[in-house]
This record gives sequence, structure tokens and C-alpha cells, in this order.
Amino acid sequence: MSAGSRPAPRTRRWVSFVDDDGEEWLFDLSFLTSSWTCIFGRGCPGIDEEPAVELERGCCSHGAHFADDDDMQRVAEAVARLDDSTWQYRSVARRRGGPFKQNGDHTVSRLVDGACIFLNRPGFATGAGCALHAAALAAGERPLDWKPEVCWQVPLRLSFHVDENDRTTNTLRAWDREDWGGGGVEFGWWCTEHDADPTPFVASDPVYVGMRDEIVEMIGADRYETLVSLIENESSHDVAVAPPVLKNRP
Repeated sequence: MSAGSRPAPRTRRWVSFVDDDGEEWLFDLSFLTSSWTCIFGRGCPGIDEEPAVELERGCCSHGAHFADDDDMQRVAEAVARLDDSTWQYRSVARRRGGPFKQNGDHTVSRLVDGACIFLNRPGFATGAGCALHAAALAAGERPLDWKPEVCWQVPLRLSFHVDENDRTTNTLRAWDREDWGGGGVEFGWWCTEHDADPTPFVASDPVYVGMRDEIVEMIGADRYETLVSLIENESSHDVAVAPPVLKNRP
């Protein structure tokens, strides 16, 4: 897909349930049961305006926006465990006053040569990829405990909506270009657009299995088990082809 173009409309399948707190949870079954997998370093063209497999940037070109102070503090603790052998731009971060900076009201990771400061580039001793991700794996720990929240969640997106009756609906689905704001339509490629490019849809396990840890972290273990039960017994309940219309709260 060329930069600036939009994918064709898609028909998606959804399922929902209400939890013990009275909140509704809505899930994009089309994506969660798909064979999507991250193909970083395995032909991923990245999200720059033009595809560039050789740069091995994946979705790291624009750096990370931190969700809150807790998110940044958790990553800062992980950063303290990196050294020059695991992080290519550690000395650059020191010269610039650290790997984080303020961008308006948000804290973001700094950029170096057109990508996130935590992204080790091709030719680095440990290989290309997120320094935090690689170091976590080397330590026998989960990358999601080291990386910025938005980074370990992608391509999953959890949002919530409160209606006029103060009822909350939480929605778990894949990120779309529009979710990234005006810049999203400029991506030369986006990995969840199956109809445009099925290349990442090659996993042996569906997303809800392959990303179990991430989903549990986002919605909780009990809700995850309910989701799995609904998916694995799909024929016994109704599945919608479109999500309900969410009315704005006055």
C-alpha cells in the first residue's frame, strides 16, 4: 500500500461480555483469531513514508510516547540495566541528558538518526532491534516488563468509552492508521492491514494465544479466560459483524 492511501472497508467480527463490575468488554475477533505475528527483522518494511526493509526499523521510527509517570519510571529502571554492549546509543543518551525528553505535555523517547534512541541498528554487535527487548530476553525476563507501554502493546489497542448512563465499554482491537493521528495515513505500510498485505499473517498460533501475556496485562487474567472461552466456543453464542454504535457522553 502506498503512503497516504486507505485500506478498503473490512467486515470484522466482534464479541462482548459484561464483567462482574458491570463494565462491557468488546473484542475484535477478526484480529485476535488471526495468524498475525510481528515480522521485525524478517522482511518488515517499517512505517516510514517509503518501505525500507534494510533499515530494520519496524515501528520504531517515531519513538515511544509514555502513558504516564509510572510507565516512564518502569522503563527508566530497565534502562539502568543496559550497558554499552547491549545499547548502541547509551553514550548518546548520556550526552543529551538522558533517553527521554518532553514533547509538549508528553514524555517521549529521543530520536537518533530518524528512529528511537533505544533501537539498535543493523551492524550492532547484538543485532538490530529494541535494546530493551533484547536485554529482557537475555535476562530471561518478559520484554513487556522493560519496554514502554505503547511498544509492548502494539499492534493491540485498548480504549474505553463512557456513555450517557455512565456505563463503560472497553474495546480491544488492532491499531489502525487513523489511531496514530494525521501521521498514520503517511505510513508506507502498516502491519495489521491483511487485505493490503498478508505478509505478517503467518503465525502458527492465533493472536490471542501468541500475545497471551500482553492481553492478560491489558485486561486481567479473569477476563482473558472469559475471552478464550468465548472464542473457543464461538459456535454456541452470537458473534456480531460490527461493534455497537457508541454514543458520546453529553
